Amino acid sequence: MTQAFDVLGSPVRRRILELLAERSRTSGEIVEAIQREFDISQPGVSQHLSVLRESGFATSRADGPRRVYELGAVPFGEVEAWLDRFRGVWNQRLDALATEVARGKRERRLQRPKESVRRRA
Repeated sequence: MTQAFDVLGSPVRRRILELLAERSRTSGEIVEAIQREFDISQPGVSQHLSVLRESGFATSRADGPRRVYELGAVPFGEVEAWLDRFRGVWNQRLDALATEVARGKRERRLQRPKESVRRRA
């Protein structure tokens, strides 16, 4: 599990995953976008792609002379399983917050002065 978070710790790799979440991309498209946003070299981008491929966050396949990258599934499931341990705590706290917000709205509504009813002359 630590490895998954180490991989996701890099803003460059997170951005590559965001690009792949939109659609499959060639290595050239990824390099172009990452160079534009992070100003790193093509070999630097290739290193990040290699880390993503080796960790299973991304897969690649040859398409003629191009290499096409797509999201991998396994590490995301591992991260989600790890996060599931905390969802119960979050949900309880969010439910308590929702209750307090509703209570505050109700109290403000009840404390508003009632509009006086105009009498017809």
